[in-house]
Amino acid sequence: MLKQEKISIKEKIGYALGDGAANIAWRGVATFLLIFYTDVFGISAALAGTVLLVAKTSDGLSDIGMGLIGDRTNTKYGKFRPWVLWSAFPLAISLSMLYTTPDLGNTGKVIYAFTTYFLFTLIYTANNIPYGALMAVMTGDLKQRTSLGSYRMVGAFAGGMLVQGALLYLVAYFGNVDPQVEVKQLTQDKYEVTVSSPYDVPNANVKTENGIATFLWKEAKDGDEPTKHKSFSMEPDVNYSFIVEGEGNLDSESFSVINQKKGYSYSIYLLSVFLAAFMVITFLTTRERISPPAYQQNNLKKDFRNLIDNRPWLILLIVALIYNVYNNMKQGVTIMYFKYYLNDELLSAAYLVALMIISIAGAMATAPLARLWGKRRLFIIALLFSSSVNALIVFCGPGDIVAIFSLGIISEFAAAIFPTLFFAMLGDVADYSEWKNGRRATGLVYSAGSFATKFGGGIAGAIIGFVLAMFNYDGMDAVSIKGAVPGIVMLMSWIPALIAVVAAGIMVFYPLSQKMMTQITNELNEKRNADLTLDNQV
Repeated sequence: MLKQEKISIKEKIGYALGDGAANIAWRGVATFLLIFYTDVFGISAALAGTVLLVAKTSDGLSDIGMGLIGDRTNTKYGKFRPWVLWSAFPLAISLSMLYTTPDLGNTGKVIYAFTTYFLFTLIYTANNIPYGALMAVMTGDLKQRTSLGSYRMVGAFAGGMLVQGALLYLVAYFGNVDPQVEVKQLTQDKYEVTVSSPYDVPNANVKTENGIATFLWKEAKDGDEPTKHKSFSMEPDVNYSFIVEGEGNLDSESFSVINQKKGYSYSIYLLSVFLAAFMVITFLTTRERISPPAYQQNNLKKDFRNLIDNRPWLILLIVALIYNVYNNMKQGVTIMYFKYYLNDELLSAAYLVALMIISIAGAMATAPLARLWGKRRLFIIALLFSSSVNALIVFCGPGDIVAIFSLGIISEFAAAIFPTLFFAMLGDVADYSEWKNGRRATGLVYSAGSFATKFGGGIAGAIIGFVLAMFNYDGMDAVSIKGAVPGIVMLMSWIPALIAVVAAGIMVFYPLSQKMMTQITNELNEKRNADLTLDNQV
């Protein structure tokens, strides 16, 4: 049997940093882009959802194309590693462009959003498909591949933790406005507060330093309710007055006004620097060890025919598409849920960090659980368990913070198992194709990962946008936001849960058992060993 070279901890960590970088981009988009489009850039919910869906759908062919390009790339660094390096800086730049807000009309904003988002998805494809395929050619050992997948997901969740935990605080730091604040105390914990700015602030957000007090416009309209912050556009030297109560000992230093456009842009620019640096480290620390059979010749027709006939690949593609809708829908509505249902946007940062921490635990638990139950059974159990727990969030009220955190954390532990298993199983599918057909198209097989991630995210964004549109959501109008809260609660709880149950039903038909994969691995190793011996004799 062909002896497999053991992968060092250094190489596993180096590989994991690549998904940390990818998740700075991907979770930065999945979690924040929709609310940035609707509440900061000023695009309607329906149009924002349409932009996400159309860009992802039209980008589907690029996934397959990148898989083919990766398989046909030949350099001294390998087939897939060079693409991680080549795409690092373009990906960082395209992410920054998403959160740049040029002064455009409504039509211009939609065109800019679609163009930059489409560009981002293309570059993400050029980076993520080769990165994913790299795992399959770093080792042919099933246990090491599963371990590498766990390290990868730890890196992914750490990158997600960085962006989801830090972004709102970075927005507050970089977007801080130096306003004029006048405070008039009415009672012990009730104040009349007036703020103004010497310059235009297109999307300001005012709150207290501790985030406890509630704000109500002094000239409140019917239907207005107190909230823990207020978002509005400030004109130069115009006074904006609120009734603030629920917190004592307030003075002018207790209030902050945040320019959200500037805050989001500068924060993403900084995170993009980390993204590019992590990708470069991945390139420098990893190696490719598995190549296609020496006798294999480029044959596009055969590669496509083998892919379409690859039943395990087709099932994984569909399941991954659905679980990405599930995951992205929860992420995409979290900020809105905390901002408008719990009236505490910054609390969402703690919630998202808690989910990332438990996700790391879920990723590290995947390998031993897979050995206990097998990959297919574990996948099904995780889908059903995560969705059932997540659905219970619908019963939580705005004051049930502990219950919301507990249910979210428990659900996310199981949800972290999905991508950890999926990318390891794509390596199994590539082995299955080589075993069955005598051909290996690793990049093409891994195109499923990028396609499912992007298209699933697009569908999730579209569903969120369309559901909010059904409730007449307008991020610039407080009355419409209040009316859309029931839809936000549904999107946070039982709607994604139903989608995950569908994925579990399809996963039942996945044919590659642990016993079958052990047989395939042994036979491939024997064949590679024989080919290596023959090459040495020649």
